[in-house]
Amino acid sequence: MADAACHAGGSAARESYLNIGKIVGIAREANCDAIHPGYGLLSENAEFASACIAAGLIFIGPAPDAIAAMGQKDAAKRLASRADVPVLPTIECRGRTSEEIARHALALGFPLLIKAVAGGGGRGMRRVDAASQLDAAIDAARREALASFGNEDLLIEPYLEQSRHIEVQVFADGSGTATALGERDCSVQRRHQKVIEEAPAPDISEALRTALFDAALKLVRAIRYQGAGTVEFIVDTSRGRGAERFYFMEMNTRLQVEHTVTEMTTGLDLVEWQIRVARGETLPDAASAPAASGHAIEVRICAENPAKNYLPSPGAISLLQFPAPAPGIRVDAGVRQGDKITPWYDSLIAKLIVHAQDRSSCCDRLVQALDECRVEGVHTNLPLLRAIARSAEFRLGAVTTNFLSERQSALLAPAMTETRNREDLQ
Repeated sequence: MADAACHAGGSAARESYLNIGKIVGIAREANCDAIHPGYGLLSENAEFASACIAAGLIFIGPAPDAIAAMGQKDAAKRLASRADVPVLPTIECRGRTSEEIARHALALGFPLLIKAVAGGGGRGMRRVDAASQLDAAIDAARREALASFGNEDLLIEPYLEQSRHIEVQVFADGSGTATALGERDCSVQRRHQKVIEEAPAPDISEALRTALFDAALKLVRAIRYQGAGTVEFIVDTSRGRGAERFYFMEMNTRLQVEHTVTEMTTGLDLVEWQIRVARGETLPDAASAPAASGHAIEVRICAENPAKNYLPSPGAISLLQFPAPAPGIRVDAGVRQGDKITPWYDSLIAKLIVHAQDRSSCCDRLVQALDECRVEGVHTNLPLLRAIARSAEFRLGAVTTNFLSERQSALLAPAMTETRNREDLQ
């Protein structure tokens, strides 16, 4: 628990958690010697990292220039390509006319995916299936990107219809030592946002795993990275197991929400590692070959209504119950019973993480743990999470990034029935 809590300002993020001067000022007034930026808001802001350093504070994260190098998707992809890391062919929209973009898009072929270069969290992204949709999709993506990130620049790349989202947890110290601490599969997504993450990635070959690690470490060394980071890849599975191709998507220069599954499988405390490296320590010897054990799965419990296109559900939490503490069960919660979920920030209520000796046992434990969760007062995605955990596709580890969009109706049917039954009982 924290020793003290300080009021950061108004509810709007720009008045508080995005206000660099205010955050640094609070840290100095409290006689802090370091700032950990977490995994949201200013965590990947090079200006914030620089401001911390200028104020004499230790920034528990990578150097500002490393953050900046990966901060824009277009520049990051160019850097990855120079480091011999595979990337998808890309159209950079900045400075191009609509006619030029359309010509290049036709050359790439449809479907395509539009992305905000400064984007994250699924915002500023649009799938385009035909040339007739292109202009409207670009306009919509630009508006959303400008509103969300203050930057309307876009890029366009092929949309891989049979793909998995696999990321590599990396760690590096100031001496040049870098290691890959395993991979995570994040293919269960809604609106390009992660819902379930697990480690290790199910049903991938050792050759693919090794290639992903090698590519991630090439990028880490190319930017002289220091601290915790995650290199994200899209894996084309259309050719079948053993013939997959992977491509760099982006690097998150921070600790991920889903770092917990890596902690559960390795037994490492990644936040402790961050602090030690920020203090100038080198990685422990075990970092060169961490021994992963078992399987871990994390689900994100959110205040939202999946039946209404995942509409956020603000309100007061009247009941909050999680599984009792036990081996193989971890709950990271950001709220308590009686707290209010506001419309100002992310809808995440808690992360439920389970660990077991193998994936099948882990799935069984996940089903049981989800059944022991209860949240009342707001809509949540718990019924959907239960339906996913029980689905044959998920149990087989055969999901792609299209899993939820393709199976949503079938998954929502039992989820909606559960929701109605619970509402009848209240």
